[in-house]
Amino acid sequence: MIAFLGLGRMGAPLARRLLAAGHDLTVWNRTAERAAPLGAAGAAVAATPAEAVRAADIVITMLADASALDAVAAQIAPAMRPGSCLIDMSTVGPAPVRALAERVPAVVDAPVMGGVDRAADGSLTVLAGGDVDRVADVLAVFGTVVRCGALGAGAARKVLLINAAVGAVTLAADLTRLGVRLGVPDPLDLLADGPLAGAVARLRAEGADFPLRLAAKDVGLALDVAASPLLEAVRDRLLHASDQEADLREVLT
Repeated sequence: MIAFLGLGRMGAPLARRLLAAGHDLTVWNRTAERAAPLGAAGAAVAATPAEAVRAADIVITMLADASALDAVAAQIAPAMRPGSCLIDMSTVGPAPVRALAERVPAVVDAPVMGGVDRAADGSLTVLAGGDVDRVADVLAVFGTVVRCGALGAGAARKVLLINAAVGAVTLAADLTRLGVRLGVPDPLDLLADGPLAGAVARLRAEGADFPLRLAAKDVGLALDVAASPLLEAVRDRLLHASDQEADLREVLT
């Protein structure tokens, strides 16, 4: 049995994929209403994180930040079965993931690259660290599994890659505006044929749904480790946007 904790933008479609794959699933979310559609689809709905994990062989967390993960871990650690495994798919960096290993029976870190659209269709890139073999079949439901190394290696790679993505998207948006001021025809098309092609594709993507507050949080994870004037500027820009729930693409373009 699998317990899935955290049914936000990414968690809900991932939980639905587990149901579609035939897994026996229990779900929990801090805002209980978010769990109702999954309950209607066949999942058991738990009232607390501890209740969700008591019978689970695999527990999956997809939470907003390290403080949310810590709060949930405090509740589930005494309730998890011996021999069970926690897969943390949150974007929190390697240190919180390694701290989990001191509290629960076993941990695999497996943050993902890709948006809500790719979560729904199972085409995410799963950056997995730790003893991946025991949970590889479950992770494959979500997309392509990249084995990154020891526990925390997936979380570390996610911080690097997501900051590359957010920084590049911000740069592509600024260069598009520059192109317009310079009178360059179709500047976004021009950038799409160069080294920022991936960033342009993200700017044009529909359904990715990456709120500014989460993008700013992810940039903060990098700045906690190493100074970067460029990333400082990116984070400041994200934080000063008026609508923190707006998608990254909507605000930059």
